[in-house]
Amino acid sequence: MRKSTKSHTEMVDDWMKDPAFKSAYDALEEDYQLIREMLLARKQAGLTQEDVAKRMGTKAPAIARLESTSQQNHHSPSLNTLRKYAHAVGCILEIHFKPQSL
Repeated sequence: MRKSTKSHTEMVDDWMKDPAFKSAYDALEEDYQLIREMLLARKQAGLTQEDVAKRMGTKAPAIARLESTSQQNHHSPSLNTLRKYAHAVGCILEIHFKPQSL
């Protein structure tokens, strides 16, 4: 008997029906937004993690950790580190406060 397979999107859609899952998922949105912004800036600059590391005076594994910083067991990067990363990929760091949607 063949098992039916679901796509990733279908699985997430099913999981989102669980209020506990949706709450935990939504709580990570800010972290993932930061990571998406970092990866997009690096990609648009045409740089590898190694390239960024050299520009920041560090090693590629440090950049890999920085780009996956949302994991709960890691600390958040400092503003200084984010500024260095932004500069390394040819950007400036901007931080905005956005009113919450109620």
